[in-house]
Amino acid sequence: MKTTMDGIQEYCFAAEKTLGKLAKWLRILGFDTFYSPDLSGKQLIDADLKRILLTRTRKIRDLTVSKKCIFIVSNDPFEQLREVIQAAGIIRRDILPFSRCIRCNALIRRVSKDFVRTMVPEYVWESHDTFRMCALCRRIYWSGSHTRRSRDIIESLFV
Repeated sequence: MKTTMDGIQEYCFAAEKTLGKLAKWLRILGFDTFYSPDLSGKQLIDADLKRILLTRTRKIRDLTVSKKCIFIVSNDPFEQLREVIQAAGIIRRDILPFSRCIRCNALIRRVSKDFVRTMVPEYVWESHDTFRMCALCRRIYWSGSHTRRSRDIIESLFV
């Protein structure tokens, strides 16, 4: 974790393979979250990533004496998210929702509507004016009903 010049905390996480939905939601919140379904918690420890390790494995939790680790208890992804928020001390101003690609974790940037014309369905292009794209995997994002539902979930996490 580091602090930016404007006082915002930047959290970096590494989620073990059993926490894929949690990793996706941490990315939705804007957190740099390493996740690979091919890597176990032990491999994440051995990789010496400078991140907060998220694990559901007791043995891994007990091995992490020199690393920051959050042991996840719940099976529900939203309760897991609450566990991370509470354990890490995350507050509302620490998040930057919809700023990272949920697939590859890279930052996403705004692109012009004309740029994505052939990359999105025609009805989406006609009904939306704002688009964002991942520079790494080139996935296109736009605000739809899923975004509104996600915003409601995010707000419920910080009440």
